[in-house]
Amino acid sequence: MKTSTVDPRSLSQAGATRELLQLADQCVKCGLCLPHCPTFQQARQEADSPRGRIALIQGWASGDLAMTPTLAGHLDGCLGCLNCQRVCPSEVAYGRIADQAKALRTAAVPTPRRTLDRLALGALSNARLMGGFAWLPRLYRDLGLARLAELIRLDRIPALRPYHRMATAMGAVARPIAPRNPERADIDLFLGCMGSAAQGRAVEATLHVAARLNLRLRIASPDTCCGAMLRHNGLPAQADAQRDACARIHGDRPLVGLASACVAELRGDPALRGTRELCDFLDGVEWPESLQIRPDRRRVLVHEPCSHRNQLGGNAAVHRLLGRIPGLAVAPLPPGQGCCGAAGTYLLQHPAMAEALLADLLAPARLDAPDVIVTTNPGCALHLAAGVREAGLDIEVLHPVELIAAALDPRA
Repeated sequence: MKTSTVDPRSLSQAGATRELLQLADQCVKCGLCLPHCPTFQQARQEADSPRGRIALIQGWASGDLAMTPTLAGHLDGCLGCLNCQRVCPSEVAYGRIADQAKALRTAAVPTPRRTLDRLALGALSNARLMGGFAWLPRLYRDLGLARLAELIRLDRIPALRPYHRMATAMGAVARPIAPRNPERADIDLFLGCMGSAAQGRAVEATLHVAARLNLRLRIASPDTCCGAMLRHNGLPAQADAQRDACARIHGDRPLVGLASACVAELRGDPALRGTRELCDFLDGVEWPESLQIRPDRRRVLVHEPCSHRNQLGGNAAVHRLLGRIPGLAVAPLPPGQGCCGAAGTYLLQHPAMAEALLADLLAPARLDAPDVIVTTNPGCALHLAAGVREAGLDIEVLHPVELIAAALDPRA
């Protein structure tokens, strides 16, 4: 097995290595995080637990362990869900440890490979480019290409399967979203890099609800990426540049985002610390007394993304918001092993683990299917929609705002 000969202590980021080790030394290896780690619950290996990964990072950053493919596999297998960080009695900053270790490892990758990875991630996080290609998943689905791929079993090829799953799910929700700049806009709506492709239908619903609530929304053109995808893949400088661009566009204006993970990332910038998650924002605004809300007798399960639970303080506002719809039966979706498995680009990079976690999450829905599952994060929504479709379940996967939009009676 080929090993890396790079000694992290000799890297130009020696200061970052020292900081990484200082952060990692705060972990006392108590193991209280283990029951909350989705990958440990699946694999039952110490190296796939938070304290195991921290120990591996310490060994590598100290120069005692080589960065073998096996070691890299254990580190890259982390979802970044931060369940461990939420329950840690020592308040170990696991997210910073994981991101800094990834950045050091990425810096040690040969330049040609690092350049290719940076270009690929840069394309995925380019709002203008992804918005321009939002129509591709719709064509893939609407022209029957997705169905053809399944008939000839291309979806069974491991290298193609995760992309087929995402393109098929994305085809149902992708919408072209035009910029909006109304006079005296009340708030900015953050779409990020994947707004049109992964949340286009939810954005349309948001605009409908805003009109009914007499809110004027601004959609910047071009918007930019929050930087989370780049940060978690070892490119912090590029991530900071993207978030700085967001601050230049939105920093002096009220900002609301649909995607819980994007909101969490944006809040890391002092100028964007007041960014609001959409459901929390809508729950707090004044609704006109004349507004009529149509009853809805369906049963809804609320999925709580890891970013919403562990970084935004929970999704109680989602339940309150849906509680405005008469007759709607709302309950939380049991969390399974703590993460649906989407985790940004994880579902493409580690599809086997992602699908195993999703299967566990959807097990209760297979026994007693709800009418709708709602979630506030686009990656989770696409992953859930793919899993529901593959299980043959008749369940809609929506953003909560889509239910609100459907319940607002346009005749009122």
